[in-house]
Amino acid sequence: MRPLLITPLVAAVAAALIATTDALDSSPATASVRPVATATHAPVAPTATVRSAVATPSPTAAPSAAKSAAPPPSASAAALGRTAVAPADDVSAKVGVLFTGDTPAGSHFCSASVVRSATRNLLVTAAHCVGSTDGLQFAPGYRDGHTPYGTWQVTRVYTADGWASDEDQDEDFAILQVAPNSGHDIEDIVGGNPLGFDDDFSDQVDLYGYPAGTEAPLLCTNTTTQQATYQRRIDCPAYPGGTSGGPWISTRTGEVVGVIGGYQQGGDTPDTSYSSYFDHTMTALYRKAVTGSA
Repeated sequence: MRPLLITPLVAAVAAALIATTDALDSSPATASVRPVATATHAPVAPTATVRSAVATPSPTAAPSAAKSAAPPPSASAAALGRTAVAPADDVSAKVGVLFTGDTPAGSHFCSASVVRSATRNLLVTAAHCVGSTDGLQFAPGYRDGHTPYGTWQVTRVYTADGWASDEDQDEDFAILQVAPNSGHDIEDIVGGNPLGFDDDFSDQVDLYGYPAGTEAPLLCTNTTTQQATYQRRIDCPAYPGGTSGGPWISTRTGEVVGVIGGYQQGGDTPDTSYSSYFDHTMTALYRKAVTGSA
């Protein structure tokens, strides 16, 4: 996981910027597992699996290179490759923080987002963000200590077998199921973005994420590239610890085509982020989550 760095500049800049503040239509018939991309990658097991597993930050397991937490001063992300505080709109309402405890203020450690499904209760995040459901909650649209759409208890974690058995960085993604809140499913409240599979490696995406210790989501738009056979890359400044699990939303389709994670569990510098590629392995995982398969 990206190291959880908090600097005085993060708090200062974040505070200043806050004020300007469908299942599958078609999917592969089988879920055969892809070959390993390179010799450095862990072997991939033949099926996806479900782990009941505490979701806590893991700074000791993070890469040693330090990450700067401060976003640039601009309040607009219109220019490609520019990072700013995300506007409070219906898109950012689907993105939120993962945390444990009574309140996310100061304790959120990863990002996640709501995805469209027949069950209307699923999130997507990075696998390295979650270990168990114990106390794990999600707050969509979290901003400045407020949870405008409530908090949602995570009840199940789905990860691909390659991650569960060997923490294969090519399968660093997870589907989370959340319980209803006051009789409503989470999609009833904030909606959800569709998941996208087999997306072009070169695609323009909106990158969302919450740095740990800051109180609003960041947004950057840029074009992605291929890092490795099953890895994507995007260059956006100031995405440090806590942004892991943040969605890559295609500006062309509106689909979530990645999450910050994968190579180096998202990257060991704040200016470049990675994602495991969403192919048939993710398709199979999503199908398991929708059907509630074990």
